[in-house]
Amino acid sequence: MLIDDVIKEKISADHLLYVSLKYTKTCDVILNLLSRWRIMIDTSFAFLIKKAGRSWKPVPDAPRAKLIQLKKIYSNAPEVMEALELYEFFRDIEGLDKIRENEFRKGVNLRVNYKSKVVNVNLEQLGIYSQILERFISYLK
Repeated sequence: MLIDDVIKEKISADHLLYVSLKYTKTCDVILNLLSRWRIMIDTSFAFLIKKAGRSWKPVPDAPRAKLIQLKKIYSNAPEVMEALELYEFFRDIEGLDKIRENEFRKGVNLRVNYKSKVVNVNLEQLGIYSQILERFISYLK
């Protein structure tokens, strides 16, 4: 049932990406989408832990501790590593400095200062994130 929960979250996120964002073009929809993806990856942690089997050592129920251990276990699986790095970005985005640009227009962009770099979260970048998460879900299946 764990994979079903992940897929439900993905369907919800896809609707935000392909329907809501297409018509509204606001940074709030982008933030909701990133939050939805964060929840989706968070939900997949239980599945990844189960799949890790014996190599999983019990850790406190702290997401950061789980993340560190999952990164060690799945260090040779690029699909998982990419998704875990995205998860860190999505998790931290709430507290980061954000600049909203071109809202309600084709070039809607959320400029975020992350790890001393500027990340432009626009439609093109969201497509890249979506492809990374597609590969991640294929790996989970």
